[in-house]
Amino acid sequence: MNTLKLLMDYLPTAIYTGRCLLFISEDWRIELTEHKNKDFSNANAEPSVIRVRTSKKALNGEYVPGHYEDFHLGNPGELAEQIEKYIQSTVGKNFKERQGR
Repeated sequence: MNTLKLLMDYLPTAIYTGRCLLFISEDWRIELTEHKNKDFSNANAEPSVIRVRTSKKALNGEYVPGHYEDFHLGNPGELAEQIEKYIQSTVGKNFKERQGR
């Protein structure tokens, strides 16, 4: 099963676009994409890599790409927990709960 779809259960405020999981706030855009090993001959294939990209909104309203981090954890619960910690430390707030306007 698609790892991003599994993460939707752990990160309920994320929007699934069919290509990525997306978090958007007034100041930030966080995008999670899945990258799979294309070598189907390898029976011991590593888990998918989940790339978390952060972008901060500039004064002109455009999102400026920031840093990205790759996560290689196979357990969906642990993966979601570590991604959530990364997002919180990057943007300074909890994206797991809906933010009030």
